[in-house]
Amino acid sequence: MTNTITKPDSSQLPSDAAVDVFDNWFDPIETAVRDRARQFIEELIRGELDAVLARPRYGRSQMASSVGGTGVAGYRHGSRQRSLTGTFGPVEIEVPRARLNTPEGKTAEWKSKALRAYQRRTLVADALIASCYLAGTNTRRVRRALGALFAGTVGKDTVSRVWRKVKSDWDAWNARSLAEEPIVRLILDGTVVRVRLDRKATSISLLVVLGVRMDGQKVLLAIKSMGGESAEAWRAVFDDLIKRDLRRPEFSSSMVRQASTRRSQPSGMACRSSAAPFTSTGICWRTRPSACMTRSPPITTT
Repeated sequence: MTNTITKPDSSQLPSDAAVDVFDNWFDPIETAVRDRARQFIEELIRGELDAVLARPRYGRSQMASSVGGTGVAGYRHGSRQRSLTGTFGPVEIEVPRARLNTPEGKTAEWKSKALRAYQRRTLVADALIASCYLAGTNTRRVRRALGALFAGTVGKDTVSRVWRKVKSDWDAWNARSLAEEPIVRLILDGTVVRVRLDRKATSISLLVVLGVRMDGQKVLLAIKSMGGESAEAWRAVFDDLIKRDLRRPEFSSSMVRQASTRRSQPSGMACRSSAAPFTSTGICWRTRPSACMTRSPPITTT
């Protein structure tokens, strides 16, 4: 004799069983949130404009009453309709328009900081689209996967534009200047991640450089795919850091495996600067890596 211990989903009553699949998947909470998203966004933008003009709509200026003169920063002139897609779905909102006075005696169109010009999606929506694409899904499958959330407003062209934006941000991050970073210590590490390329799962070796600021805060400086943890690969990473004007740190430590260290260190070589801190791959930071030999004395690693 057997007993059935599986309980039905508490969110669905037996009397609410649907004849067809997905007929009873109406979520009142999700629907209410999406209906109020438009009102909330419009109130947010109107509040931003009220703060700029120092007065609410149809109200007197607080600047004029406090100073005693005409302190109006500008005036409203209607509104325009904008389409915005977020994790709440696509909505149509009314964005107020205004003209602001300039010191030259002219007026300029007011631009909202919350909703940028020509913005059609929220940053969280773009991050969701990019995450699906980077997980190994192609552009057409991303459209189908997120079709229920975005109601068909995201197509393959949108996915391609989002990816190009992510790629440009990534290139800018890799080329950013490090001259203003108060780095006093470097932490080096090598890791292997599993990715999907051309419909096949493969492993990629990454070299990671972390910097420790004077206040103890850690910051990511570089992530490079160099094909392995060799001395030449670490030299290329250090050459890139020097090119980006990174200050000379006081100390560098490594978390690279000792096995890879032994493979990458040839014997019979000596560094030109015996007092300089070394990495476990035998690379001297205090002198230029390309001018430094590969044999180094042991250091304390963390």
